[in-house]
Amino acid sequence: MAIDPSLMEALKLRREEALIGGGIDRIEKRHEKGLLSARERLAAFFDGGNFIEFGMHAHHSCINFGLEKRKMPGDGVICATGVVDGRQVAAFAQDFTVGGGAVGRIHAKKICDLLDFAIKAGIPVVGINDSGGARIQEGIEALSGYGQIFFRNVLASGVVPQISIIAGPCAGGAAYSPALTDFIIMTRKNSNMFICGPDVIRAATGQTASLDQFASADAHAQISGNIHLIADDDEHAIALAKKLLDYLPSNNLGDPPHKMNDRIELTEDPGMNEIIPPDPKSPLDMQKVIQRLVDPGSWFEIMPDFAQNILTGFAKLEGLVIGIIANQPMVKAGCIDIDSSDKAARFIRVCNIYSIPVLSLVDVPGFMPGLAQERGGIIRHGAKMLFAWASGTVPKITLICRKAYGGAYLAMCPTDLGADFVFAWPTAEIAVMGAQGALKVLYKKELEEAEDPVALEKELRAAYSEKFASPYQAASNGMITDVINPSASRSTLALAFRGIMGKSESRPPKKHGNIPL
Repeated sequence: MAIDPSLMEALKLRREEALIGGGIDRIEKRHEKGLLSARERLAAFFDGGNFIEFGMHAHHSCINFGLEKRKMPGDGVICATGVVDGRQVAAFAQDFTVGGGAVGRIHAKKICDLLDFAIKAGIPVVGINDSGGARIQEGIEALSGYGQIFFRNVLASGVVPQISIIAGPCAGGAAYSPALTDFIIMTRKNSNMFICGPDVIRAATGQTASLDQFASADAHAQISGNIHLIADDDEHAIALAKKLLDYLPSNNLGDPPHKMNDRIELTEDPGMNEIIPPDPKSPLDMQKVIQRLVDPGSWFEIMPDFAQNILTGFAKLEGLVIGIIANQPMVKAGCIDIDSSDKAARFIRVCNIYSIPVLSLVDVPGFMPGLAQERGGIIRHGAKMLFAWASGTVPKITLICRKAYGGAYLAMCPTDLGADFVFAWPTAEIAVMGAQGALKVLYKKELEEAEDPVALEKELRAAYSEKFASPYQAASNGMITDVINPSASRSTLALAFRGIMGKSESRPPKKHGNIPL
């Protein structure tokens, strides 16, 4: 006998109700604003728009404030697994058309169940945040739900990649879940993220501020450093999330998605020599260096608008996925400051978690001097970079392009901090400090008493550079692997990375190190 038709009809009606979320009218209003619905976002994310949904028929259990009379399909969140570019991925999308996407007990449970599944299956998680915050009608249960999500975020951290998309409001405690993930993408349109809104700030401090000043995508990308990438709209955000996955493994036990060629192209690049300024005081644009080193079109900069004196991002070198940390002399002369230390240290640790080899490109005159930096804790923040490099066990290669002075050079990973190879261009200057500062310390009296201090300084500078700052001096002491022609940089690095990919390195047993947070 066939199944009872009434059962099939009931299932059909329930599914139709769930599929339209808060209703056609609300979805159409989103379309008028240029926004996708939660289901449309997931359909755009997964290959073919197909996914397996968790908890489609879930419903809240609140009986307070008349909520028992309100239907909330899926309790305001859609959780699913599917395929993205041939790989299994888990994702959830909060549905603002259903109760403003507010988080209640069942809503939180669905997200927690999805995170538990992702950890068990060893697959990445992408969360699309679009919520008005906690469902106040559920009281402490809503707050507890947030806590359970945070706990799962931490359990998943370092196990599977977690990517957050902020595609709407993300206020109060809700903002901490994205903050616990590996990467945050935020849309310029319709999104904001904050702990205290303008009204609370005004009431508590008397300060007047707009959301654009502290909660917008631009504010977080440029000032707070809370997000990694800005998207123009929903489609762009989803495309960026997919692009990120192209550089990440499915979990911490897997390899990044390398697509290495059988043979390495060893031709030299004369153009690299041409972009190096002849005057060491003229800044070298490290963006141009990176573009010539990596596979065409593969450079994917992370946090491009924050702490621009250091560059971080993913790329491919002869098909090998690598992470890149590079000083940028075009901004603040490439000095390392508080913000750039945090940016770099976090990125190094992400690469180490997911077995992504790291390339360090060095042109750094030192740490940023200044009262604000000292009072702000540059010692503690700079130490994060030292900690990140020293604790990292992935392949690490350093290329010294020009300046490599003092403690800032140590913060860019020499052999002492665990680099497997250290190469230098002939233009490299490796020293405790630059010649100008060193001469004032070493030859202060002689320069003051000299009949021609300018001529003497020139003579002493040349001698200092040859004896203490030359890359050949460092090479003779075994501090660097080789001095190379800049035009051979790409082929040299490609060969070096291939040679160290089988690296196995351990650290003393411990619960975890105490990074200077």
